[in-house]
Amino acid sequence: MADSKEKLFSDFSPVSTEQWMEKITADLKGADFEKKLVWRTNEGFKVKPFYRKEDLKDLKTTDALPGEFPYLRGNKKDNNSWLVRQEINVDDVKAANAKARDLLTKGIDALSFRVKAKELDATYVETLLEGICAESVELNFSTCQGHVADLANLLVAYFEKKGYDLSKLQGSIGYDYFDKMLSRGKEKGVMVETARALIAATAALPGYRVLNVNALTLNNAGAYIYQELGYALAWGNEYLSQLTEAGVPAATVAKKLKFNFGISSNYFLEIAKFRAARMLWADIVAQYLGPDDCKCAAQMRIHAETSTFNLTLFDSYVNLLRTQTEAMSAALGGVDSMTVVPFDKVYEAPNEFSEHLARNQQLLLKEESHFDKVVDPAAGSYYIENLTVAIAKQAWDLFLAVEAEGGFYAAIKSGKVQEGVNASNKARHEAVARRKEILLGTNQYPNFKELSDGKRPAEAACCCGGGHHATCEKDVEPLVFERAASEFETLRLQTEASGKRPKAFMLTIGNLAMRQARAQFSCNFLACAGYEVVDNLGFASVEEGINAALEAKADIVVLCSSDDEYAEYAIPAFKALDGRAMFIVAGAPACMDELKAAGIENFIHVRVNVLETLKEYNQKLLGL
Repeated sequence: MADSKEKLFSDFSPVSTEQWMEKITADLKGADFEKKLVWRTNEGFKVKPFYRKEDLKDLKTTDALPGEFPYLRGNKKDNNSWLVRQEINVDDVKAANAKARDLLTKGIDALSFRVKAKELDATYVETLLEGICAESVELNFSTCQGHVADLANLLVAYFEKKGYDLSKLQGSIGYDYFDKMLSRGKEKGVMVETARALIAATAALPGYRVLNVNALTLNNAGAYIYQELGYALAWGNEYLSQLTEAGVPAATVAKKLKFNFGISSNYFLEIAKFRAARMLWADIVAQYLGPDDCKCAAQMRIHAETSTFNLTLFDSYVNLLRTQTEAMSAALGGVDSMTVVPFDKVYEAPNEFSEHLARNQQLLLKEESHFDKVVDPAAGSYYIENLTVAIAKQAWDLFLAVEAEGGFYAAIKSGKVQEGVNASNKARHEAVARRKEILLGTNQYPNFKELSDGKRPAEAACCCGGGHHATCEKDVEPLVFERAASEFETLRLQTEASGKRPKAFMLTIGNLAMRQARAQFSCNFLACAGYEVVDNLGFASVEEGINAALEAKADIVVLCSSDDEYAEYAIPAFKALDGRAMFIVAGAPACMDELKAAGIENFIHVRVNVLETLKEYNQKLLGL
């Protein structure tokens, strides 16, 4: 076998990087390699179009082993399994228990209960967990932050009463002092006091993580990947720093921490993020541990949840595609547990159908794609190993910057964290408006015939169930949670609410290839505002096209042709239309100044801000 393998590869002479570059340079025909093929990420580093074995030469990541410090390649040595989690909002405790028991027959092995603090007592906990074997499923709980220690004491008492081996139980209690400051602008209680009480209350539950780093909040606010990771490290370090100063052993604190990350649609970079996260966190914790402490305390326990920032109200089934690739990257990145957000969460409370699909998205990755079988399948990939190092450097630089300014708590109090993430949110909205960041079905390739059918964006609620958080008094400025699609959705909903859906008619004429391409571009462009679009095969003359548009009762006429032919067709078409509909030229021809001088105002092309242009058209057509 070895001889035949050697013979096979001897038929192919090796190709050097220099030879590759010579071929690429020739194919570019003088175009700049850096501008054409090198991608500058939002994280600030450059990604080359190809990587080779030599790119691994100086990388230390390739020396890491699965299940060993610094845990770059995961916490497990023999598999890549993760827990499939589903969240249950407990409005009725008996109904929640029935739902939980049903879910355990459908592939779920981690449950998350959001419980009401005012109803907490021993009977409540017993009813909620009746018939659920706590040794066979990971149980996660969240409630109002002021009552987490009470919840912990109730759980320990229940588990002891049931006779469980407490050392075998796995789960978490969702206490995060800093998350409420970021998401609600509220600072309440004393972190060290509550954290110490929680750690003491769950001392008999070594498998329960009770101090949370909810970096998911940053992700859902539109943070870039390096921000989510860099701030998460500073977040976790704040717990370590404050609690060790208060006398709690570092290993104890580290083993009680849980990191909850979001997952964006940047597939390969997300895989790299999770690998880098474990490595960097292990290095941080190692600085706190004593010589007799087990390095296993430096393992980062990661729960991942698909992002809501990029979910959409229109063409909402596309959300399934987004969350599926996100789940894939988290699985390949070696997370410990995962929640896939149901596709309809942004406009309604998820129902049985959408929750069923969300569960199965993970089960397909396990049962049919076998993503859980191979430890760190991305290891050794020239591309991903380099991405891991690059994102680690950017995140580490941010972490150091936060620490230099006094730590994570100080950065929140001063508004630096919120300022940085909100700036990213704004930049990403601008990118969506200009189609530099694509949301399929929203700012590109919308469903031309879709109506909202009564769907409206879901309102966020206060953590205690007291209504929208915007009404709560704030101690610091919170993060902005406007989804990437929100402005396009507002525009489209306004169009529907107006009761008049503008009709855009494509006047296609001249060069066949160019008129078809520009008609398709224009249809996609205008349908993003919910306009009705009418495409055509082509017209023999301007007069024929204008007559057809008027007969169709068009509100907009879009001239679609080649740049050279616009000098011939645009002004005659504009004059023939004579103000009876809005006139648009699809493109940015060299003769644009001449066309503007003739009175033509509207041009749509790849360089315009799609959102602002459509807002302007809605103002002109509908007075909105």
